[in-house]
Amino acid sequence: MTEPVAPSPSRRAFAFNWGILLAALAIALAAAAWLNSRDESRGVKTDIARKLAEFDASIKESRILARNADELTRQNLSRIAQIESQLSGSKEQQQALETLYKELARDRDQWTLSDIEQIVITASQQLQLAGNVKAAIIALETADQRLLRLDKPQFTRLRQAIANDLARLHATPFVDQTGVSLKLGVLSENLDHWPLASTHTKMPAKGEKAKSTLAQDLLDEFKNLVQIRRLDQGEPALLMPEQEYFLRQNLKLRLLTARISLLSRDAIGYEADLNAASKLLARYFNTRDAAVAAAQAELRRLAALNAAPRLPDLKESLAAIESYHQARQ
Repeated sequence: MTEPVAPSPSRRAFAFNWGILLAALAIALAAAAWLNSRDESRGVKTDIARKLAEFDASIKESRILARNADELTRQNLSRIAQIESQLSGSKEQQQALETLYKELARDRDQWTLSDIEQIVITASQQLQLAGNVKAAIIALETADQRLLRLDKPQFTRLRQAIANDLARLHATPFVDQTGVSLKLGVLSENLDHWPLASTHTKMPAKGEKAKSTLAQDLLDEFKNLVQIRRLDQGEPALLMPEQEYFLRQNLKLRLLTARISLLSRDAIGYEADLNAASKLLARYFNTRDAAVAAAQAELRRLAALNAAPRLPDLKESLAAIESYHQARQ
């Protein structure tokens, strides 16, 4: 049997070198792959780290934005709560104002009615105490104008009552008490200059200088010697100087009491005083004198006046006001 032939040493050495080379190449490739993978891994890690850093920054920014959003939301919620509170308060204020306006409107009507009632009561007192028809008319017209400015239908009945009372007042005869009183005062001031029936010489006018001469005195004495008198008339009463003074004062007193009766609406006393004054003039004063005759005519005219005409009352207006008060209660 043949023995195997052993390889030669040169061939073994060559085969070993290729193995090492391959191993070295494998190692080199592995090292290159490892280095490449390490570089790639480092790059990936770097990218990952960068991205993580960016992500962290984004998260931090998002958290900041979230906190800001939360703070803004809380502020908005607080503002909304304040606005809602103010809105609720404004609604309550509006309701309170509406209630107050309604109350004021009712109170305004009540105040106006109270003022009108006072005006009508004052006019009624003027009629009853002083007989002042003109003042009562002005008062009622003022009350009607105030009701006209209100222009409310609930006051129609009251305006109708005032219109009826005004119509009755306008139909009342007007007595000029002031004018009549002034005329009586003028008569009272002038009667000191009226000559008496027993005096045959005229009294000198006020401010006129009396001229006294011997010839004039003789002529006056001669005229007194011969007198012509009518027999169908009574003899004029002869008065002493002090009696003449009391006569004139008595006549002034009659005229004064006539003025008082006029102002107090005492028609009987007014007429009686003027008639008594007319009788005093006719008996003691010279009725042929122009001033005395004019005074007599004036006294007759004044005595014929109705010093106290019947005045209407204002019960209809007062009743309408009272019924309005009862309707509101």
